[in-house]
Amino acid sequence: MPPILVWFRSDLRTDDNTALSQAASRGPVIAVFLRSTAQWQRHGHGPNKLDFWARGVAALRDDLAGLNIPLLHRTADNFEGAAQALLTVAREQGARGIYFNREYPLNERRRDQAVLDAFKQEGFEARGFTDSVAFAPGELLTGQGDYYRVFTPFAKAWHRQLEASRIALRDTPSPQPRLAIDSDPLPESPKDASIANATLWPAGQAVAASRLQRFLRYRARHYHVQRDYPAQAGTSELAPYLALGMISARQCLQAVLAENQGGLAEGDAGLVAWVNELIWREFYLHLVVGFPDLCRGRPFQTHTEGLAWRDDDAAFHAWCEGRTGYPLVDAAMRQLVATGWMHNRLRMVTAMFLSKHLLIDWRRGEGFFMHHLVDGDFAANNGGWQWAASTGTDAAPYFRIFNPVTQSKRFDPDGTFIGHYVETLQDVPGRLRHDPSQEVRRRTGYPPPIVDHKAARARALEAFKSLG
Repeated sequence: MPPILVWFRSDLRTDDNTALSQAASRGPVIAVFLRSTAQWQRHGHGPNKLDFWARGVAALRDDLAGLNIPLLHRTADNFEGAAQALLTVAREQGARGIYFNREYPLNERRRDQAVLDAFKQEGFEARGFTDSVAFAPGELLTGQGDYYRVFTPFAKAWHRQLEASRIALRDTPSPQPRLAIDSDPLPESPKDASIANATLWPAGQAVAASRLQRFLRYRARHYHVQRDYPAQAGTSELAPYLALGMISARQCLQAVLAENQGGLAEGDAGLVAWVNELIWREFYLHLVVGFPDLCRGRPFQTHTEGLAWRDDDAAFHAWCEGRTGYPLVDAAMRQLVATGWMHNRLRMVTAMFLSKHLLIDWRRGEGFFMHHLVDGDFAANNGGWQWAASTGTDAAPYFRIFNPVTQSKRFDPDGTFIGHYVETLQDVPGRLRHDPSQEVRRRTGYPPPIVDHKAARARALEAFKSLG
């Protein structure tokens, strides 16, 4: 029987993979991975994520080998070349079709549709599957038939309409008979000295599953409290694995069901709070389909197009390099650059500092995050930045402007996190690290605040009020 190609992208796992499961139930499978490095870089993916992606493909190759499924590598630097590259593989291997799991940002959807059209025009079978979300965009709509614009009613509809079948795990294929084709050698990854320590983020579905179990055993039941404290290991640290599909949202939800007596919306407060974060990820994916201008760099709140952003490169670079003079902001930015990840509470603090205190266009910060994050995901990153900048859906009210010192005292009360990343303040007593005195700054060389909080707040309020 002719094989089916399974095209892997951001779904680097053999367990609970809809496209792979469907293809394997219909005959032999050949896996293919298409490297589109130039396109990925234009989309902002930086060396941390590209390295993690490459290591994830290597782990996937090993997992597929256990199923006797060969993995082929091909290159299409631009998405426009994907259809032709994949058709060439199909012809070479005598495949009868191609299966893949859908992706939702605008360029990815256009690429996927072009592949479906090209294969069908050539007489091949071609199918795209819903896999990364419980509901395909367009399935959950308001009573007026529109995409939800606000998270809470979306989440209520998500829970209300969820059926057991939507979170049932897909069958993992059994090993197939060996094919007369070997996996391609792994392409050599470019060396980049800026890549964060890869040991922080080992790749593959086995690691992801282990981290999920560790989270559920040690952290999940305190998640709703501890997730806000960056000095504590209170989060799941699964975002990179979800972003590249080394674990699925279904696997996470099934694990919660087992731990929470079959509940997702009620029960243990920590588990319910974590489920809410998984729904946020899905909400943002729905938004980029329902409101495609988000993929074109536009704000969700279109009236904010008129904001008078400041063009201040010196301030922007001080923010990027953790030299703002606000210790919590600086520690967070240094964590991002050093590890390829930033604690979620601090993503809000730093994003709001750039967009409100410095009044610098949120898109510059969005791009900087995307370049450094190992878990860089367009929909989630865009949604988070627009929330902080008060330009997006469910946005923080424009007058909500986090005071970095207050946030520091509240969520890093002993200055532990600050001391870890701002080395010049390590010898300063912990509770004095939040807002060092002029004498401490002079003695340690830590810079003065780049902007006064009260004055910056007034400037931001005036900028938003001027919109009318």
